[in-house]
Amino acid sequence: MPVIPRSAIGARFIGWGTALPEKVVTNEELSKTMDTTDEWIRERTGIERRHIGGTTASLSIESGRKAIQMAGIDPLSIDALVLSTTTPDRTVPATSAAVQHGLGLRCGAFDVNAACSGFVYALVTGHGLIAMGMKRVLVIGTDTLSRITDWTDRNTAILFADGSGAAVIEAVTGPGQLMGWDFDADGSLEELLYAEIGGTLHMDGKEVFRRAVRIMVDSAEKSLKASGLTANEIDLVVPHQANVRIIEAACKRLDIPMSKTAIVLQETGNTSSASIPLALFDAVANSRVKSGDNVLLVGFGAGMTAASAVIKWNQS
Repeated sequence: MPVIPRSAIGARFIGWGTALPEKVVTNEELSKTMDTTDEWIRERTGIERRHIGGTTASLSIESGRKAIQMAGIDPLSIDALVLSTTTPDRTVPATSAAVQHGLGLRCGAFDVNAACSGFVYALVTGHGLIAMGMKRVLVIGTDTLSRITDWTDRNTAILFADGSGAAVIEAVTGPGQLMGWDFDADGSLEELLYAEIGGTLHMDGKEVFRRAVRIMVDSAEKSLKASGLTANEIDLVVPHQANVRIIEAACKRLDIPMSKTAIVLQETGNTSSASIPLALFDAVANSRVKSGDNVLLVGFGAGMTAASAVIKWNQS
């Protein structure tokens, strides 16, 4: 379990933004093309509608531009761009190159693919770059899963969607926001959720559910231990927005009430790398997070990856 050195340069969020395609697909619309109903989808997933459209680069540029504008900084002052995505627009080059150009950045840029855990992977990586001397890093989580979804498959089509969330983090004097973190993966479970190159998503839903709860809880507990906090001291949990039943089961095992959980999946569906930033920044916009709050980010994804981080919101 990694422990952040006391001497490490810390960082904090100074700007953030999100992007969702204009096109909305409701459960009722899906029921016209496959054997399902609005009630069936809501009961099993908590999802009511999802946003479809755009490219990974275009959505990333939109959310990234909003984050930069909110931060009030010159794009040329950003030292690195880390883009988390499992749906790049091209095999080569990395989509981060197109995003870098679209935002007018002059810095290193690279993609991270850890599926639905990806934003936390990218966020911790960004903190690591700052600990090594960078001043500002733009972290983006974007996926356009509609492009790799079989829209005749009821097991997957009801879940997946498109979206993006971005944050600018900046070096600070002292420890910064990140208090503890954890990464995990179990490649032996690869066949539970995958898509071949040029193919569509295949998922063993029941087994993913069972494994997801376990790996989320394990990762969250490791981050809590690393941060020196208990579950009772967490003010808000921001989980990967995959399925409300998974979230409920994980929170129950962590002994954290659902009232402390940020959920937007009813409006967004499962947007993979985008889901945690979409939920986090929605909570911030709705005054569910205040300065000094302890926030737990935790996700799981294909691979079977997991990642979590405990942050002290707006610590300077």
